[in-house]
Amino acid sequence: METAYFGEIAALITAVFWTITALAFEFATKKVGSYPVNIIRLTAAFFLLGGVTYYTRDLFLPMDASAHAWIWLSLSGLIGFVIGDYFLFSSYVLIGSRIAMLMMTLAPPATVLLGYFVLDESLSPKSIFGMLLVIFGISLTILAKPVVGKRISFNFPIKGLVFAFLGAMGQAGGLVLSKYGMRDYDPFAATQIRIIAGIAGFTFLITLLGKWKQVARTLQQTQIMAGIGIGSFFGPFLGVAFSLIAIQHTSAGIAATLMSIVPVLIIAPAHFIFKQKITLKEIIGAVISVVGVAMFFI
Repeated sequence: METAYFGEIAALITAVFWTITALAFEFATKKVGSYPVNIIRLTAAFFLLGGVTYYTRDLFLPMDASAHAWIWLSLSGLIGFVIGDYFLFSSYVLIGSRIAMLMMTLAPPATVLLGYFVLDESLSPKSIFGMLLVIFGISLTILAKPVVGKRISFNFPIKGLVFAFLGAMGQAGGLVLSKYGMRDYDPFAATQIRIIAGIAGFTFLITLLGKWKQVARTLQQTQIMAGIGIGSFFGPFLGVAFSLIAIQHTSAGIAATLMSIVPVLIIAPAHFIFKQKITLKEIIGAVISVVGVAMFFI
């Protein structure tokens, strides 16, 4: 294995992990809703990451992080986990993880746009073309044949598509803030800071909305807890940590491109596990969207 491609390999592994976690969390969220799944999976990931950092760094908590890291990684956790993942998980109930992951291909273009407006990074004609490809690929999948009296018709509920879009925007913002806040800090400890912020955010929301009984009922359901456990292990634990390893060892753009192949990876398991009917047009749309993302960074 060449060291030069360590970041790229980590990004590909991340895509596989996120495919597994999307399917697991779709199963759990459809049963009990977004709030219990989010608070339980983040809490589980917190202890998993604490175990890793205690073994590798003799620190269960990221007490050696700088104020800069705490501020920006916490903000990243609030935007990426609380706002982004709340809407993403809610979209699973309405449109399923397969279409939600397709909508998430908007995250890399959004990351580039944020870099253009916030960090004064360049935006090339090739990047603009890539954005158009992403939009075209998504449109090919979600748009239906027009019906009488409507200019635009969708194959999936509009609310679910909007929620998935907001999830993509949350991921883009979280990625940019993670790279700025992490710098050369340990990626597992950095992930734990983000998760601490996520737990705090969801604790506030669940308390405000009176959802703790729903969380308690979820803890008593073995099958659902198994799904959350699988999703937690491969998602906010291994998935997020490997994504941070990827952006540490390669550019954020390349990492985002490789991690964005989830919509293609998820097609087969969505068909066989959830018995979803998948059309050729939807497969082509997913491939076009991923190619569009790649155009930003090749």
